[in-house]
Amino acid sequence: MFKVNDIRKDFPILSRQVNGKSLVYFDNAATSQTPQQVIDVIVDYYSNYNANIHRGVHTLSQEATDLYEQARQKVQAHFNAKFSHEIILTSGTTHSINLVANGFSSLLKKGDEVIVSALEHHSNIVPWQMLCERTGAILKVIPMNQDGELVMDDYDILLTKNTKLVFVNHISNALGTINPIEYIIEKAHKVGAAVLIDGAQSCPHIKPDVQKLDVDFYVASAHKMCGPTGVGMLYGKEDWLNKLPPYQGGGEMIAEVTFEKTTYANLPHKFEAGTPNICGGIAFGAAIDYMNNVGFNNIAKYEHELLEYATEKLLAIEGLKIYGTSKNKTSVISFNLNSIHPYDVGTILDKLGIAVRTGHHCAQPIMDFYNIPGTIRASFSFYNTKAEIDTLVEGVKKAKMMLS
Repeated sequence: MFKVNDIRKDFPILSRQVNGKSLVYFDNAATSQTPQQVIDVIVDYYSNYNANIHRGVHTLSQEATDLYEQARQKVQAHFNAKFSHEIILTSGTTHSINLVANGFSSLLKKGDEVIVSALEHHSNIVPWQMLCERTGAILKVIPMNQDGELVMDDYDILLTKNTKLVFVNHISNALGTINPIEYIIEKAHKVGAAVLIDGAQSCPHIKPDVQKLDVDFYVASAHKMCGPTGVGMLYGKEDWLNKLPPYQGGGEMIAEVTFEKTTYANLPHKFEAGTPNICGGIAFGAAIDYMNNVGFNNIAKYEHELLEYATEKLLAIEGLKIYGTSKNKTSVISFNLNSIHPYDVGTILDKLGIAVRTGHHCAQPIMDFYNIPGTIRASFSFYNTKAEIDTLVEGVKKAKMMLS
């Protein structure tokens, strides 16, 4: 049995009040909360191990280096990468995507084609637009339907011998749709294209196996996975990472420097210039440990219950419309209430202690597709409860009464 009340005790912030009300935190798709076990690791680092890594011979540096590289190995094991050097520790998903996009600037030429989907976060649109501007490559878009699903028949047509790269999120941050990435990857590889999967929204709910997926690049952020902000990871197949040039120059990413010529370090350090977020990387490993201890099968089952319960309760409110009705989705509900602006609803919910996200969720093309200014997004995590959903439903009813 899933003991959510015991799990909630691990998260100090869940016991606080907002505007005199018990906090109901439904903005997990933006960032998850952090358990005490991870907070303790952060405090422990700065209390006992704070030193720069890899370059020092003194004890603190060696201890910090060991902890940081152990965290990399935890990320490797979690995603089932073949080698630890295929894990590049970055500042987050956006950094990871830009690293790859920058690298492909030297590999693409005019007339090459890259494909993204209509369901992407701006972080998985803008870097590729910039790449196309630099190289003369052509950007193509997999369309979506009214249910918030990608139209796979159109994807098959878009793929050609000129397709070099395909970029798709695993799960839509705005709608919760789980995309058929296995199919997308397999079809792309048949035309010789590489695939990057944005896993920022999937990793809190699913445990991806990058070798089983046979994906070329997979990216994620720690702060969506009960970890700290400012740290994330890029998985890349060894062959691809060796083909890409360094993203930044500086300390750590070099083998030898002279004024005549510089040679670069081997993976993963080739892509890790400068002092990294050492504490963040170590805490990322601790967050992965925590989530695996809860169990991703347990998380998926419980969050599905929350999704079904919330969907039924919210749809019972007259005038409420849910956007993103795919049968294959995770615990995200984007909705609007009659013609009321989502910001106004979100403001009233905040006065009731309920944290939701309003707006276009950095996915403006999706809102343009539905011809709406944005949505109210309630996103659930494994530490949320059905009682909290009841509070949300009552809050939405109150907002409707006040704003109608």
